[in-house]
Amino acid sequence: MPTLQRAVYIAIAWVSFALGVIGVFVPLMPTTCFMLLAVWAASRGSPCFAGWIREHPRFGPAVMAWEGERAIPRHAKWLAAGMLACSMLVLVFTVSLAWLKFALIAGLFLLGVWIVTRPEPAVAS
Repeated sequence: MPTLQRAVYIAIAWVSFALGVIGVFVPLMPTTCFMLLAVWAASRGSPCFAGWIREHPRFGPAVMAWEGERAIPRHAKWLAAGMLACSMLVLVFTVSLAWLKFALIAGLFLLGVWIVTRPEPAVAS
C-alpha cells in the first residue's frame, strides 16, 4: 500500500477514534459508529491500532459485537434510547418550525426503533 494512502487511513482512524471518545461525554454525539469507522480505517492503515481498539475495555466489546453479530448490547440500547428521548424533548422546546421539529423527531424515533430492534450479542457484554 502506498505510504500516502496508509497515512490517510491512519488519519481517518485517529480522527474517528477521537470523535468516538468525545461522544462518550457529549449527548447527541455517537460513539460506536465512530469506533466502527476507526476500526475499519485502522484495519487498512494500522492493523495494530485496529487490534488495540478491538481490545479496548470500554470500546472493544461493542465493536466486536457489531463486527461479529451485527448486535448491540442491551446497556447500549438503553443508553441510546434515553439519549434519543432527551434529544426529542429538547427539540420539542427549541425548534420553532413545526415541519422541521416533526421531521427531526420522526428521524430520531426511527433511529431509536432501528437500534432497539437490533439483536443483542450472544455473550452479554
